[in-house]
Amino acid sequence: MAATPRFRNDADAASDPGISEPAKSDRTHPVDETLPPLKMFTSGLQHVAAMYAGVVAPPMVVGPAVGLTPKETAFLVAASLFTAGIATLLQTLGFWRIGARLPFVNGVSFAGVTPMVAIGKDRGHEGIAVIFGAIIVASLLGFVLAPYFCKLVRFFPPVVTGTVITLIGVSLLPVAFNWSQGGNATADDYGSTTNIIMAAVTLVIVLALRKLLRGFLQQIAILLGLIAGTLIAIPVGITDFGAIKDADVVGFPTPFHFGAPQFEIAAIVSMCIVMLVCMTESTADMLALGKIVDRPADERTIEGGLRADTLGSALSPLFNGFMCSAFAQNIGLVAMTKVRSRFVVATGGGILIVLGLVPVAASVIALVPLPVLGGAGIVLFGSVAASGIQTLATAALEKGENALIVAAAVGIGLIPIAAPDFYHAFPKDLLVVLDSGISTGCVVAIVLNLAFNHLGRKPDEEEDAETVTEELANAAPVNVH
Repeated sequence: MAATPRFRNDADAASDPGISEPAKSDRTHPVDETLPPLKMFTSGLQHVAAMYAGVVAPPMVVGPAVGLTPKETAFLVAASLFTAGIATLLQTLGFWRIGARLPFVNGVSFAGVTPMVAIGKDRGHEGIAVIFGAIIVASLLGFVLAPYFCKLVRFFPPVVTGTVITLIGVSLLPVAFNWSQGGNATADDYGSTTNIIMAAVTLVIVLALRKLLRGFLQQIAILLGLIAGTLIAIPVGITDFGAIKDADVVGFPTPFHFGAPQFEIAAIVSMCIVMLVCMTESTADMLALGKIVDRPADERTIEGGLRADTLGSALSPLFNGFMCSAFAQNIGLVAMTKVRSRFVVATGGGILIVLGLVPVAASVIALVPLPVLGGAGIVLFGSVAASGIQTLATAALEKGENALIVAAAVGIGLIPIAAPDFYHAFPKDLLVVLDSGISTGCVVAIVLNLAFNHLGRKPDEEEDAETVTEELANAAPVNVH
């Protein structure tokens, strides 16, 4: 059997004097490749388009809830774009032992929206200051815990990672369905035939472009589909140009614009819980992305990724941004386009910073109607779920209770999607975890895997399990198309 080619890490090769320059170049892993400038920019822009709505949604919810004016809320949006760019650069480029150095997009975590609204509701600038203080403390705690939290990777065999990756994709699909209906459930046209038809048209365009185009144009089919859908949406009447008219040409997120951070115990505890949820989801996302790009995420990678998450979150309030974490929707984009370069995503991070500094440029991206984004989102998020199913195919479901583990974890993980009010009687602090199907499904999969595959095992059974694990580790990686 031919030896599996070993791609190098740029940092590893640079420290290995025994590797000649030509050999180093030939063995560069696709994650570490740089593309021509035009391809780099358009592919990075495609990532920004895929995650833009997810970045601006939390500040648009939190701002009015705490009593900010529309102009102040717009300032929060710009700040969130700016800090998402910084966090993405930390994650993709990294320094020292910070950053996963994978094509990993970071942005404002939606997991913190509910507790942030509860903390700052109707308190104006004071509420924002308390939220920022709690985020800083929770982020610094997460940074300290990262070297220990990353060791959980050994509790993520294929039966767990496959389940979690599948749940990530399935949990994101309702977001695409909501966008397809218009995004605002209180709007008169929410769920209208016009919105849903536009989503369907965009979906068909994306699928047709993927089928008909070749090479680089096929890789940016999502971006081309979004552009085509937006152009079609203009005569239909669902493209809003108001954002461009009201946007400032240049703006900088002045540090501590809403005042110095304030520290309240209850708020800090709530955001610490959110941080643990974000770290759990980021760990699962890194494992998923590692599979997709054929660079499995080990403990060191996860430690660096969690440090980038938490450091980015700690710096974010300085520029009036919120807690940052991984954006799973962009994992679907990597899986679909097969563009694995982390420098493409770093370019997207640079674009986010520019959008944060030039609000009028950000408003151009905002021209993409949510129904158009929803049509493309169905493909993106479905690609993540498909990747999880491929991982489960290697999980030996016919052995032991692995199928039962998947059944229970997926079933419990789908509760927040299938029955959103299922946990309505539980304390609000618990809802931070329970309302995240990814978090609950991940915890259930880990606990059941320990119970069925580790606790009470006989020595010979453990040896068999190690053999199976080794065989899976040595198996050829699954490429996601």
